Amino acid sequence: MNSQSRRVSIIEVGPRDGLQSEPEILPTETKVEFIRRAIDAGVRAIEVTSFVHPKRVPQMADAEAVIAGLPQRSDMRYIGLVLNQKGFERARDAGLGEIGMAVVASDTYNRRNQGVPTSESVKAWIAIAGAARAAGMRANVMISSAFGCPFEGEVPLRRVLELVDQVLEGEPIELGLADSIGVGVPAQVTAMIGAVRERAPGVPIRCHFHNTRNTGLANAQAALDAGVASLDASIGGIGGCPFAPAATGNIPTDDLLYMLDRSGVETGVSLEKVLETSMWLQQQLGRSTPAMLPKAGIFPKVAEQLRAAAQT
Repeated sequence: MNSQSRRVSIIEVGPRDGLQSEPEILPTETKVEFIRRAIDAGVRAIEVTSFVHPKRVPQMADAEAVIAGLPQRSDMRYIGLVLNQKGFERARDAGLGEIGMAVVASDTYNRRNQGVPTSESVKAWIAIAGAARAAGMRANVMISSAFGCPFEGEVPLRRVLELVDQVLEGEPIELGLADSIGVGVPAQVTAMIGAVRERAPGVPIRCHFHNTRNTGLANAQAALDAGVASLDASIGGIGGCPFAPAATGNIPTDDLLYMLDRSGVETGVSLEKVLETSMWLQQQLGRSTPAMLPKAGIFPKVAEQLRAAAQT
């Protein structure tokens, strides 16, 4: 598919998947400011928090407080991650409009991440999706580690397709495919999305890539060319997974937007404002982040600045 004619939605996951793996625990008001800045940049779908046990992920212990501080806007998708019924009930009671649930493609990783085998998480997802609809909430599901497991190794495509069949029973508004540990390559992305689209015609597909082995942006381009509806990214490239070894950052929203903007792909998100937020985030964390754009600058603007400086 010609990316020149495409529009893709960016789902900002920095406030959730980004911050959950960073050693710093930011104050609630800083998290809300992070979200406000992403909104101001034009982002209209944000994973704002996760409703998980605070002892397991202390960075997300203030989930309800974050929800309470969100700007009330009718044009926003605020998404909260849940892994079980209790997490769903917390999200519902907090007044959140959309939940997302993760089902891991391998049993070993699912047990480490959620404490149960994958089959139990699938059952939980179907029950939660029904409860969400009854409560007037939207529900999406993500098949995590679809491209490889840190404990079991290769994940066969047939395993992913089996899970697709199972989670579709929950009638998700969006079906996610996640490379949670950054092992996928473009050819794998192309094959998987093609097979999933045949299995789930008409269901919007969302992709979530990590840049652990520096293939994240290439995988995002492959997903775009295969016709995905949404791409996850994290401002500054922060994050990972606290339960997977060496699962370093998500693909940076900054770098992804640069690639998309230069390719003529519409997102509705301001690269300049995302870059400003990325620089602000570095100040909040007290260190640099993995994104390359804050280091290199936006081309051709940096060339213009150098030319102007040379003339003075």
